[in-house]
Amino acid sequence: MAGIEGKIVAGNRKAYHDYFVEETFEAGIELFGTEVKSIRQGACNLKDSYLVITNGELFAKGVHISPYEKGNIFNRDPLREKKLLMHKKEILKLKSLSERDGYTLIPLALYLKRGRVKVQVGVCKGKKLYDKREAIAQKERDRENAREIKIGNR
Repeated sequence: MAGIEGKIVAGNRKAYHDYFVEETFEAGIELFGTEVKSIRQGACNLKDSYLVITNGELFAKGVHISPYEKGNIFNRDPLREKKLLMHKKEILKLKSLSERDGYTLIPLALYLKRGRVKVQVGVCKGKKLYDKREAIAQKERDRENAREIKIGNR
């Protein structure tokens, strides 16, 4: 989750396992007050979420923001569709990038930047099973190398 300046509240680690992230963008998100308070407490989840573009607007589906415990009647549906805020040119660029074969738009992280909640949007291409195996093997090799270096420095 490089390139994020601010406090990361929620990350989508599954996206990095299932997709190659080609390009990233920053977007604002339209929320209600109790949702912002819930996000500040870290009660949100990006797993199995994705983005769609309808009528020139960008929406996040599957983003789960737990109800704020002190919010009573002001709480919203945790899985409601949330509108993302970007310039029209950026949305058109995302639309053209996502229409390529095998590409999709995925929210990669929710973070706070100067008091505002932001979403890192990724243009991602799905990994095949053999790509996932290779990534796991590479991580294991890196872990082994780090272990050997640590043991050698004693």
